[in-house]
Amino acid sequence: MKRRPRVGITTDYSESPKGRPYRRHELRAAYADAVALAGGLPLLLSPTEEVGLAEELVSHVDALVVTGGDCDVPPAHYGEAPAPGLGPLRPTRTSFELALVAEAERRGLPVLGICGGMQLLNVSRGGKLYQHLPAELEGTLAHEQAEDRRHPSHPVLVTGGSRLARAVGEGQVQVNSAHHQGVRTLGRGLVATAHSPDGLLEAFEDPAARFVVGVQWHPELLIESCPPQRHLFEALVEAARG
Repeated sequence: MKRRPRVGITTDYSESPKGRPYRRHELRAAYADAVALAGGLPLLLSPTEEVGLAEELVSHVDALVVTGGDCDVPPAHYGEAPAPGLGPLRPTRTSFELALVAEAERRGLPVLGICGGMQLLNVSRGGKLYQHLPAELEGTLAHEQAEDRRHPSHPVLVTGGSRLARAVGEGQVQVNSAHHQGVRTLGRGLVATAHSPDGLLEAFEDPAARFVVGVQWHPELLIESCPPQRHLFEALVEAARG
């Protein structure tokens, strides 16, 4: 039986309810489900203040998924002061994920950044973010959809010939939307591969890397309503086999 590639998935954390002094590590099940459906073995990587553990953790996986969550990348990481509209910060998680990404890229492992994970991946390459889209990008769409995020809310235009296009299709592709930040300037080595109708960058990749892809939407939630989205996870797992 062929061994499933081990795919590390970053998790979030929250404080325990009722004032108890215990943090909880959290991950929406759809991430792990999508990796497993694609033929990978999902392994959860929980944030810790011991950033030095990142190197050892990455040594146990064949690919990395950097997930989204209810927090923003601290602007200090891209040389800016906090602006109005900035959301909650979790510096421990951010530092841990940046260390994971650095080690994964040093080893040449496939990396997929999803929503906030895409933004962090961009920052790790020296890129910058819009801290709050409604205040900084005139005429922006409602990128935090109120309806069920298991269904799409707007289209993106995917660049033909890109790795993303080979996975989910080129031209107009329907996606969901659950973010208030976005990529302002691209980081080193990254090229844009999708935009929304308001001009916001919705996906990028590094054409020189084995597999480094970021998408602003949540493909793990679209597996049933938009089946081609599962191919993104299949592409990650296939790259991990290499």
